[in-house]
Amino acid sequence: MDPITQAILLSWDWKIEVIMVLALAGTLYLRGWWLLRQRAHGHTRYPGYRRSPWRLTAVWRPVAYSSGLFVIALALLSPIDALGQQLFFMHMVQHLLLMMIAPPLLLIANPLPFLLWGLPYRWRLKAGRVLGRGLHRDASLRRVLRAATNPGGVWLIWVIVLIGWHDPTMYNAALEHAWVHDVEHITFFLASMLFSWHVTGAGPRIHKQFGLIGRTALVISAIPPNMLTGLVLAMATTVIYSYYTAVPRLWGITALADQQIGGFIMWVPGSMMYIVAALILVYRIVDREDHKPIMPETKWGSEEVIAAPGVKSE
Repeated sequence: MDPITQAILLSWDWKIEVIMVLALAGTLYLRGWWLLRQRAHGHTRYPGYRRSPWRLTAVWRPVAYSSGLFVIALALLSPIDALGQQLFFMHMVQHLLLMMIAPPLLLIANPLPFLLWGLPYRWRLKAGRVLGRGLHRDASLRRVLRAATNPGGVWLIWVIVLIGWHDPTMYNAALEHAWVHDVEHITFFLASMLFSWHVTGAGPRIHKQFGLIGRTALVISAIPPNMLTGLVLAMATTVIYSYYTAVPRLWGITALADQQIGGFIMWVPGSMMYIVAALILVYRIVDREDHKPIMPETKWGSEEVIAAPGVKSE
């Protein structure tokens, strides 16, 4: 292995602030999941509460949540972060992890109840009261949140964040200034969390029931802006981001080829993430229809029904 590649593979950046946040989020979730799972089995230290549904404490939930935290750690602590300063396509990989993989993994685990139960008992009661008051049907905070996070508004925020940070001035600034880079990552992640919140149906559910068809449409609506942005980058014949022309090139990859690879990653694998999500939702729609009880023939095919008043033949 050449020295440059070896040095890059060893360049893990153990950011204490990231590690602490991920460790706290993971600890609270797993503790809350374990307590609720005990209650689902009836082994509880808190008599008087009902048993939580078994589905809520399924094993796949902490697996999904832990995987989401691992993806964030991979994006922010591993050599991917260091390589993003040298290679555009590695920066695209980092964004893909933070926007398209980590948020849905975290939210399909429905983290709110587990994070609450992961708190110490007194804190849990206080947090529950605050949430109960703030998210009550008639609470002003609930109305504000509903207005600010409606599906159309969230989609628009997501598109503005996605396209805005790919503006050459904004993108170069993010690479030249660490604090701007942090803001970029935070806004990418938060916008995608809001988007995935509607798609997954995770709590708290403060909006009207958003059905599978609506979620599918929302996911599909994310494909064109993502695909077009990636296509522009992949098909460009000049380097759009001047930052990459001033840094040492690795492995003989030119700045233009690097940009085209990054655009392709955003265009094809990035868009594929939303296509896969849409297919999963379509499968759930079809599966739900298949499991509906079949209408008996007596309800639609008997002579009495066919000849009933108001039933017209074709």
